[in-house]
Amino acid sequence: MRILFFGDIVGQYGFDAVSDVLSKLVKGLSADFVIANGENLSRGKGLTYRDYQRLVDLGIDVVTLGNHYASKTEIRDYIGNVTSLIRPANLKGDFPGTGTSIFNVDGIEIQVTNIMGQAFIEEEFNNDIETMAEILNHHHALIHFVDYHGESTSEKQIFASYFDGQVSAVIGTHTHVQTNDAKILPYGTAFMADAGFSGRVDSIIGFETDSVIDKLVLGKEGRFEIPYEGDKEVDCVLLEVDEETGLATKIEPIRLINGKEVVYGPHHL
Repeated sequence: MRILFFGDIVGQYGFDAVSDVLSKLVKGLSADFVIANGENLSRGKGLTYRDYQRLVDLGIDVVTLGNHYASKTEIRDYIGNVTSLIRPANLKGDFPGTGTSIFNVDGIEIQVTNIMGQAFIEEEFNNDIETMAEILNHHHALIHFVDYHGESTSEKQIFASYFDGQVSAVIGTHTHVQTNDAKILPYGTAFMADAGFSGRVDSIIGFETDSVIDKLVLGKEGRFEIPYEGDKEVDCVLLEVDEETGLATKIEPIRLINGKEVVYGPHHL
């Protein structure tokens, strides 16, 4: 089973970047199942129903969320009525929707779970380890993908190592920076601290540089703005999972700029 996962898609420009390459990637990589984190799609914060449906129409099989899960108030009205949207499983209190779900792909079950980290996050969440253990005890497909949305790389490493061999993959989101640590852990779980993002290359995690500096450095009123021109970046991860064991056999980070794959090397002035 080949699973393609896109890190945080930031705003309309991020959507356009993914739209430009998705069908080519799916065909070229022979991807069977596509997952994307959509919590930053709607003007950079949250996910409207319209934008959720646009992702599904584009060919995304499952959309995951993160700490901005409730930033668009309308999500309470629609998340319980759609089948391919997963919010964090370890929320405190009542919230509609589900944090884990099982999908059937040509007779093979794939489970997708969304977990929130706790380090450096303002909102309080239930314990990530305890929540995941409960999920595994109650309903668990052989192939199980976890989107771990959090700030701390070590927190993600701890979680992945704890559940190594029990899930197929733990791939991080939230920092919008693709990390160079993709690996398969000793007992067969694929891990990467952050898949990256889709949006403009020349930005601060997908937002207009000046708008971020104005707000966070200079203290000006306003919001982070979404760029609408410039080079497009798409960060994603391809996973291969053994359909007999549910364990990962390959993890391949992919970074595209304007549709062309980036090969890392020396940087010169």
